[in-house]
Amino acid sequence: MSPDDAAPIVAHAFDGKGHSQPTAPNAMGGPLGWVHLNWVTPEGAAWLGGPSGLTEEVVDALSAPETRPRCAIYQTPDGDGAFINLRGVNLHEGAEPEDMISIRIWLEPKRIVSAWRRPLLAVDDLRDASLRGHGPTTPGDFVARLALRLADRAEPVIVTLSETVDGMEEAVLGGAAPERLRGALAAVRRRAIVLRRYMFPQRDALSTLAIEDLDWLTDRDRSRLREATDRITRLAEELDAIRERAAVVQDQLVERRAEMMNRNMLILAIVAAIFLPLGLLTGLLGINVGGIPGAEVGWAFWAVCSLLGVTTLFQLWLYRRLRLI
Repeated sequence: MSPDDAAPIVAHAFDGKGHSQPTAPNAMGGPLGWVHLNWVTPEGAAWLGGPSGLTEEVVDALSAPETRPRCAIYQTPDGDGAFINLRGVNLHEGAEPEDMISIRIWLEPKRIVSAWRRPLLAVDDLRDASLRGHGPTTPGDFVARLALRLADRAEPVIVTLSETVDGMEEAVLGGAAPERLRGALAAVRRRAIVLRRYMFPQRDALSTLAIEDLDWLTDRDRSRLREATDRITRLAEELDAIRERAAVVQDQLVERRAEMMNRNMLILAIVAAIFLPLGLLTGLLGINVGGIPGAEVGWAFWAVCSLLGVTTLFQLWLYRRLRLI
């Protein structure tokens, strides 16, 4: 985490050519300014409610406890502004990537106000690039670049999920036991579902911003936003493919488990069928009444054992001929 991530409010002034430098939140000047704050800190909340000059509905949008990716246009005394909420994967150590982090952005012709509750690495990427002279030049360019950075950070996570499913498919084809794969498969499906839940709304939010009739959105901005939209769409479609492939693997595991159970039941049925006539014979000869054949003959026991053996061999021959075994 960079030092700026721990600061409640950070401001940058852009020169319109991609370069920025740190400045005070209310003394930015220049063609474009960016104020980035942690809205849960007292300093961030105080700036939003006072020196920011934002309307109450915009402040509420920037500090809402939970929001999904969306885009909305608000009218202000200085003209139309756009609010957009985006989410990025959580790549902090010990965190789950699908625990996505929200960043809320307010766009004006010459000012950007963004708010978060937890640090987002894609924002650090954008800030570092702007300090090197490769930053945005307009508010629309800012959103497009940030969305592309979010996609860059999300892509390795999605690639890892795809490779995990590849490994599971190979394991299933190799005859791996269903019990070994069931837990890992459930984790992959859950992660893909959560990521997809935010990817498609994020695509819609970027698409909405690109088609809005805002004077300060240039043709280049709209082109970059469409590029970011296409990138997010591709990632969302890859998540759909992962879900479908995981469902196929799940079906294969269920089928494999059903085959194992059917085979076990067949074995039990064959064993029961073999011992049924044997049990009948031994039960018949074991009844406690007079007249049992061989009761007084010494070799009768071995004769009965031979009869049971012959019966067993006959049953095995018959079951194999009937293709039951």
